[in-house]
Amino acid sequence: MTTVDPDFARDAEREARRARLFTRINKADAWFKVLGLAWITPLLKAAAGDNPRAQMKDVWRLLGVPLVAIAAFLVLWGTLAPQVQTSLGAVPGPAQVWDEAVNLHHDAQAKAAKQAKFETMVAQRNEKLIAAGKADQVKEVAYTGAPSYYQQIWTSIKTVFFGFLIASAVAIPLGICAGLSPTANAAINPLVQIFKPVSPLAWLPIVTMVVSAAYASNDGMFSKSFLISAITVTLCSLWPTLINTALGVASIDKDLVNVSKVLKMNTYTKITKLVLPSALPLIFTGLRLSLGVGWMVLIAAEMLAQNPGLGKFVWDEFQNGSSSSLAKIMVAVFTIGIIGFLLDRVMFALQSLFTFSNNR
Repeated sequence: MTTVDPDFARDAEREARRARLFTRINKADAWFKVLGLAWITPLLKAAAGDNPRAQMKDVWRLLGVPLVAIAAFLVLWGTLAPQVQTSLGAVPGPAQVWDEAVNLHHDAQAKAAKQAKFETMVAQRNEKLIAAGKADQVKEVAYTGAPSYYQQIWTSIKTVFFGFLIASAVAIPLGICAGLSPTANAAINPLVQIFKPVSPLAWLPIVTMVVSAAYASNDGMFSKSFLISAITVTLCSLWPTLINTALGVASIDKDLVNVSKVLKMNTYTKITKLVLPSALPLIFTGLRLSLGVGWMVLIAAEMLAQNPGLGKFVWDEFQNGSSSSLAKIMVAVFTIGIIGFLLDRVMFALQSLFTFSNNR
């Protein structure tokens, strides 16, 4: 009867645990990349004993180099900014911009407290009227104070997603039709080539006049300003999704198409079981591009039409011309950039969620 060396058994068990650990780390790595935290993976591998020196090189490349680049940018900005004079004074450096960001935060908190106080007073007044048997005099009074910085951010985010969803609902079906049918592609392609380069600044006056004519009052579910901005986003952001969807559908393996004909799939089954799963990576690429375009378009539309949102905030500060206006505008610029990055991460996460199964 053979005996197993205890040391050998312990080493085998240790290696098995180590292999399971690295398997879990590799699975988590996919999500770290989605979240922009790819540098965590080499740290975990180094902690697990996988060539720490090589892993630290990866940490330096993925985390150290970007941090050094950001630090260099801040130093360069802080050095050169005071030397550039404008009509509002010197260009603010990182410290001044940070101070204005803190001030905007405190201002938003103060406005939120003021709004909450107003709404509480209205609620108490209505309760007293009801208790006195005067329910017919109860009124819902809307708060009319100036929106806070955070409220303007939220307005812009809601608007861009609304326009983006409409654009997706239009672009994906049209892209599928164009990809499946050469005739439909021949009909749609000229329109895409004509309207795709049109600037939002050209669409905005047309959209404003049409919405104002069709939407006579602000009593509906959406305000005019919201619809104008959202429709402008839709008209400018649907093209990347349409083009990429058509390309993805047209690139489906011909053998799969022939199999669908042999199996006599109906159109719905063919689209849901064959076309969409095969074209999904390119469709999501189009959606990511469309959302990025929509975010850029929205800021320009809000500035030009003076619709509520971050674009209007930038324009109002430009018109205000106070000593802190330039710093506030730069806070808005960084806010726009950070939100744009986060929106892209959200779409990348959704893309990874629906396409991971193709990569396993």
